[in-house]
Amino acid sequence: MENLASVEQFKEIKQQGKVVFKFTADWCPDCHFIDPFMGEIEEKFADITFISVDRDQFIDLCIELDIFGIPSFLAYENGEEKGRFVSKDRKTREEIESFLQSI
Repeated sequence: MENLASVEQFKEIKQQGKVVFKFTADWCPDCHFIDPFMGEIEEKFADITFISVDRDQFIDLCIELDIFGIPSFLAYENGEEKGRFVSKDRKTREEIESFLQSI
């Protein structure tokens, strides 16, 4: 999964087809809980581009997008927000896949 490098990149990428931004942080145990199976989820949903966003590095962007809990997911298609799975709760593989199927 590619890491977001800048706010400008965020604005560009969200315009390019189906993309899901995963908001995370190094210190977040619930974020690391999903790491072992995220690669398989990316393969299963190969039509979606996944981008990892470090919450601490992009705190202003998170505030702007109302992302206050992590891990969280924000989905766009051609610039339009298609869904959000945002909370401070631990996410299971089944919950993440169900969210991705709904967008």
